[in-house]
Amino acid sequence: MQNIKLLTLAVILASLLLTSCNQNNTEGEWEQLFNGKDLSGWMPKIAGYEAGDNFGNTFRVEDGIIKVRYEEYDSLRGHFGHLFYNGEFSHYKLRVEYRFIGNQTPGAPSWAYRNSGIMVHGQTPESMDLYQDFPTSIEAQLLGSDSLVERTNMNVCTPGTNIVMNGELVLDHCINAESDYFFGDEWVTAKLIELNNGDKMLSKGTISLQSEGHPVDFRKIEILELK
Repeated sequence: MQNIKLLTLAVILASLLLTSCNQNNTEGEWEQLFNGKDLSGWMPKIAGYEAGDNFGNTFRVEDGIIKVRYEEYDSLRGHFGHLFYNGEFSHYKLRVEYRFIGNQTPGAPSWAYRNSGIMVHGQTPESMDLYQDFPTSIEAQLLGSDSLVERTNMNVCTPGTNIVMNGELVLDHCINAESDYFFGDEWVTAKLIELNNGDKMLSKGTISLQSEGHPVDFRKIEILELK
């Protein structure tokens, strides 16, 4: 059996903290967002194409896995994509199992090597501009390492947003986490805690999985809404 590594990122919007849930938060039941069979409940949005157009069969389900693939691309040509789960969430825990495999797609930028992400508190796919690269959101950045590059994992990035840390506004696009390096094609479990402060502008939003040019697999995607 393959080892599954675990990473935890706790995100409190407009105030990023590594934390546990407040004792006042009661938990319900874990719900599977991916049924293991097809993309029911999910919608793709790929830059240059209308919401719902799964250009190049980028997102597909095979062997119980959501696979992000680029065989039908001659070059990435800036067609960054996201697979959105229907609906919006504000106060929850999220667990996602993923792995990087294969080689980067021709035409993908160097920074997208073994790079994907989980976008939370995002805009809806229908509200995105036709050529918009990334939804306005908070991103838990998924990064793989190998003999060519070593990078920390589960950094937080802010496409179209900003966060506050320790009472100060942070304008950096990405903030590096303190994590181990994750090598090869091993499965990794990313765990996020998303808490709504209630008095901030960005208090809820969509959840989406990213396609940035490197093949990646997602299998278990589950949410536990907090009351």
